[in-house]
Amino acid sequence: MDGVVDDATLLERSRRGDAAAFSELFARHHRAIYRYALHMCGRDAGDDAVQETFLAVLNAPGRYDAERGSVIGYLLGIARHRILKRIDEDRTELDEASVTEVGPATVLDALTRQETIDTVRSAVRSLPATYREVVVLCELQEVDYVEAAAIIGCPVGTIRSRLHRARALLTAKLAALQPVVSEKRR
Repeated sequence: MDGVVDDATLLERSRRGDAAAFSELFARHHRAIYRYALHMCGRDAGDDAVQETFLAVLNAPGRYDAERGSVIGYLLGIARHRILKRIDEDRTELDEASVTEVGPATVLDALTRQETIDTVRSAVRSLPATYREVVVLCELQEVDYVEAAAIIGCPVGTIRSRLHRARALLTAKLAALQPVVSEKRR
């Protein structure tokens, strides 16, 4: 190796109290965990998920198994556990927030890229957690099906099936918004 330490070594060193290894592990993966949490729960959950995930790394020695997947898969699995717990606790609040985020668009808003991005993000957040997590992992985080299955703890076929259903739900949600935009242009 040319001086680059692999993730598994950094994880092990972090658990033994090596602050530099922990910092490197954090630097490599905190953005991916934040993006995952952002898409699953919104901005407020991002920082909390990152913090809780890395605290769990320090407080749960010996749980990582290289045969079950990569370190980022392991970290995303920890984040997933924390986030699903949060979703269960805040289900009503999250449902209300996702409904109010998609509002009527003006002609100018409909033409802007940011409006489109916000609409898609809202549609993703409005999906049931089971479907939202496969979209976030496979489409937004670009995790392959095998690793997503390991993170979630289900067969690869279930990932494919959930992703197919999630795409259909997103298509329907976004198509339902289309007539609103078309009517306003007239």
